[in-house]
Amino acid sequence: MMRGLGELESTIMDWMWARRRPASVRDVFEDLKQRRTIAYTTVMTVMDKLHTKGLLRREAVGRAYVYEPVASKEAYTADLMRRALAGSGNQAATLVHFLERLTPEEATALEAALQVYPHGGRPA
Repeated sequence: MMRGLGELESTIMDWMWARRRPASVRDVFEDLKQRRTIAYTTVMTVMDKLHTKGLLRREAVGRAYVYEPVASKEAYTADLMRRALAGSGNQAATLVHFLERLTPEEATALEAALQVYPHGGRPA
C-alpha cells in the first residue's frame, strides 16, 4: 500500500508548487506562521523530509538551503496514480472502478488527455 503526503507536507508542497521558484525554509515559515501556529524547526524538519523523499531538491546558499520541487504537482499526482494502479492487484478492475467514479468534468479531461496522448504510452 502506498502513502501520499501528510497534512503539513501537502501544505508545504502546495506552497512550493504555487510559488514556482526556489524558497528557503524561512520563506515558507514566514508565510505559514500567518495562518497557523508553527515552529521554524518544524518547517525545517518537514522540508528536510521532503528532500529525503525526493520531492524537493536543495542547494546550499550561505548557511541555509534553498529548496524547489523536483517535479510539478501534476507529475507527482500522476506518479501516485500509477503506483496505486501498479499495486492494485487487478489493474483492469481498478481502472473500471476508477472510470465509473469520474465526474463529467473528469471524463472530459480524460478524453482531452487521450487526444494528446492517443497510444496509451505505446509507440505508434
